[in-house]
Amino acid sequence: MATRRGRHVVTVARRRAGALLAVLVAALGLVLGGATAASAHATLERTDPAQGSVVATAPAAVTLTFSEGVSLAADSVRVLDPQGNAVDDGRPEHVDGKAATARVTLRQGIANGTYTVAWRAVSEDSHPVGGAFTFSVGAPSDTSVNAAAVQGAKADGAVAFAYGTARTVAYGAFALLVGAAAFVVVVWPGGAAVRGVQRLLMTGWIALLVSTVAVLMLRGPYERGTGLGQALDLSLVRATLDERIGTALAARLLLLAAAGVFLSLLVGQLGLQPKPAAPPKPGPDEEPDAELDEEEAELRRLERAVAERPERDTRLGLGLAGLALALALSATWVGADHSSVGIQVGLALPLAALHLLAMAGWLGGLAVLVVGLRHGLPVAAVDRFSRLAFWLVGALVLTGVYQSWRGLGSWGALVDTEYGRLLLIKTGAVVAMLGVAWISRAWTARLRTAGEPAAVVAGAPDGPAEPAAEEADPERAAQLARQRAVRVRARERRAVEGSPVRAGLRRSVAVESAVAVVVLVVTTMLTNSPPGRVAQAVAAQPGATGAPAAGASAVPGKTQELTLKYDTGGRTPNAKGTAVVTVNPVGTGPNAVTLKLADSSGRPTDVPELQLAFTLPDRDLGPLPVTLQAQGTGSWSGTAQLPLAGVWVVSVTVRSSDIDQVTATQQLKVGIQ
Repeated sequence: MATRRGRHVVTVARRRAGALLAVLVAALGLVLGGATAASAHATLERTDPAQGSVVATAPAAVTLTFSEGVSLAADSVRVLDPQGNAVDDGRPEHVDGKAATARVTLRQGIANGTYTVAWRAVSEDSHPVGGAFTFSVGAPSDTSVNAAAVQGAKADGAVAFAYGTARTVAYGAFALLVGAAAFVVVVWPGGAAVRGVQRLLMTGWIALLVSTVAVLMLRGPYERGTGLGQALDLSLVRATLDERIGTALAARLLLLAAAGVFLSLLVGQLGLQPKPAAPPKPGPDEEPDAELDEEEAELRRLERAVAERPERDTRLGLGLAGLALALALSATWVGADHSSVGIQVGLALPLAALHLLAMAGWLGGLAVLVVGLRHGLPVAAVDRFSRLAFWLVGALVLTGVYQSWRGLGSWGALVDTEYGRLLLIKTGAVVAMLGVAWISRAWTARLRTAGEPAAVVAGAPDGPAEPAAEEADPERAAQLARQRAVRVRARERRAVEGSPVRAGLRRSVAVESAVAVVVLVVTTMLTNSPPGRVAQAVAAQPGATGAPAAGASAVPGKTQELTLKYDTGGRTPNAKGTAVVTVNPVGTGPNAVTLKLADSSGRPTDVPELQLAFTLPDRDLGPLPVTLQAQGTGSWSGTAQLPLAGVWVVSVTVRSSDIDQVTATQQLKVGIQ
């Protein structure tokens, strides 16, 4: 009867697992279906009109071309005149359906002057990108437009913090949910009946659900640089759902519904699974018979195998369903992040999923280990997790090395890019975790050597009895019995919780888990940073390198100094002053440039943002930006490459605060009298 009931339970579990698998396959295809090769984080490759150019007549439209496809919103491309008024029609679109382009039509009859183009879009790896540039009609003019304030690439500070926090919580919750479930199925099936383990499973599920909803609500304000008040704007939520990351988040919510069913099966099947009865021990008067003992041992082994089969089948079904569910959940991250674009996408996607699952198995397992050590976790289970963690860490290291190579592209990117520096921090944290894990393995070895604590039989005598007193005084006997029971329970509790070896293992695992939190935070920051390979490619674009050319200052010629007055209209001390640009040798080719800034009282001053560019209007060349390197308060230097002779326009853009900015210009004759 018991065997038939067990088979019925397994059959029901398999049917439910099959329904779960159908949901998972659909969600997995939904997330990964659109993953194509591209370069992570879109970069602006060219514009029409060109950045900093001076055109004779007003263009009919402004066109931007990116390195990969981008998603556009109603305000993705704005064109502003020198007074800050919009001169576009407010309807950006892709050119001929090409996703890597954006075009906005301009109003007819716009006046001469310098116009600012501010753009913001979402690249294929789901990260918002943005920037601004200028072009001039007829001749350059002063402009007071602060492009960063109108349509910058940075999100609102509060929104960025909340969004990053929600993503970090999502990573941690995924690790807790997947790792705890894997620990129960693979390492400690009895843990499904432990309240502490059940709370870990529910905490992971609820935290992942809440953080996913938070990311979905905050994504719109994060992309558009608006405040927290826009988080409840349903139009932004609807726009997010039309993007790849919105599809991934919707799939994650669907999968979490399936995960809720899986958890109920996990706890209901393993937590309530009847334990096989222990074989009866021979009585003291029974004579051992070698032949009968051998036959009886074989019979008991077969009975035990039959009794344990329902649990094995249940664990197998739950394990397969849980693995499919974990793979699908991991796809909602890797299918909408750096792994889904760039080089070797077909290899990067499965390795990124393996990296994420190995991380979850390790970190989530640590959480269950801490709880289990307080609830009688068997030594054999600790040993199994120790061996499993070894392979998980190996998978983490191998996949991490590949992801680092793919994201960096060169050794120099380790220190020259934000991505590389964050990767170094993560590597240091992981090395620290491995060091603590080594200590945990040492404690595990000691626990294995020491074995399980000796069982304490409830009701066994504790110390010498007092038979005379018990027979003479029944009340005294009851009091002594209660005292013995208290001592027995205390010894049992110390045997499980108070063992020095278990206490040492708990402490080392707790430290390991604390370092894991740091790893999760840095991981979130890494996924939100452009890969080093991309950052270096952007820096290598023409005009992005500001290192002085060798011997530039030694070229014979003349030195010319230009003085440009500026006034951003702000109230800060640096809002009004003088910019002095020194050019040497004022010839074609490389020119050493210094820029000094002084406030209205003549003292050197710094500003939040300073840009220097050269434009040759007669040849429709430029602007050619100069990357400036700080040389002290109010002083910068760089190199300007001026390929042709002519009358160049030197423009200095000064931003004194978040909303105050101005561009001052002056002509410079190069190679002509």
